[in-house]
Amino acid sequence: MDSADIFIVVAKIAVVLMILLTAAAMTILAERRLSAFIQDRLGPNRVGPQGLLQPLADLFKLIFKEELITARGDKVIFIIAPAIILIPAFLLFAVIPFGDSITIAGKQIALQIANLDFGLLYIFAIGSLGVYGIVLGAWASNNKYSLFGGLRASAQMISYELSLGLSVIGVIMVAGSLKLPDIVAQQHTMFFGIIPGWNIFFQPLAFILFVIAIFAETNRLPFDLAEAEQELVAGYHTEYSGMKFSLYLLAEYINLVIASALIATLFLGGWHLPWIENIPMPNWILQLLQVLSFSLKTIFFIITFIWVRWTLPRFKYNQLMALGWKVFLPLAIINAMVTAIVVAIIN
Repeated sequence: MDSADIFIVVAKIAVVLMILLTAAAMTILAERRLSAFIQDRLGPNRVGPQGLLQPLADLFKLIFKEELITARGDKVIFIIAPAIILIPAFLLFAVIPFGDSITIAGKQIALQIANLDFGLLYIFAIGSLGVYGIVLGAWASNNKYSLFGGLRASAQMISYELSLGLSVIGVIMVAGSLKLPDIVAQQHTMFFGIIPGWNIFFQPLAFILFVIAIFAETNRLPFDLAEAEQELVAGYHTEYSGMKFSLYLLAEYINLVIASALIATLFLGGWHLPWIENIPMPNWILQLLQVLSFSLKTIFFIITFIWVRWTLPRFKYNQLMALGWKVFLPLAIINAMVTAIVVAIIN
């Protein structure tokens, strides 16, 4: 790898980090505005035009807010726990392709930080580390409500990771690869010239299982039992304030953005732009439209996450666990078996 390649990788990392942080801030604003719309009230609309600078005001408020550290807990783990959940959230986007490639000064640059042969395994491996930040933060707080929230989060996330992983086995078998660009490329076919070959049409059960399991993995309503304000004050981050609390909040929304991007990649063709890609146009316009297509698909699922949160009531914990083990897990196994039989017959 020469100096130009190193510079390109560093530039892509910087751009992705900037986009992720901006997207997380805008998602927080969108959630506040959309929840207000659903509840027929006004959301934040005073700071900046249409309240667009509200995330910036929130940031300054959290920076200057007093930070409290529990006196009876483990102070070292209490301090580093928010970073343990935030760092994996940043690392996840490294393997997600947000476009095909661009050519600058005769050099082709893939719109992806790292194209790993084990891309999906990387996502599940790194994504599973986030639960440690929740459990350690809850335990280090020495607060029974925080501990209950941490235990709920660990049981919930481990349970639904099984269904999450099994639901994408069908996608892997159809694509024949763990590399996300290969999974996107496999969905570029068009059936009868009008129907995109997206996995949502060929793996509908896997899509439903994956999306619902993602709700549980990101601790979003109706599966936010790790917080459950009516029962646990604020759950695992009850004792956190100031910037440490904001790191937990930031990790939640970054995970939300990445989860939406992953759903779009695995089931909606990623940056695939059907019906338009075959129209003659300059290559740079096509590349821009492909990135825009990926962005719009991701935004659609972000809005869906927000809409569901402010529409459905919270599950009871026994319902949550029964759904994961007695319904989702058997359905995911059946979907994998049926897909394997169909792929074997076709091949």
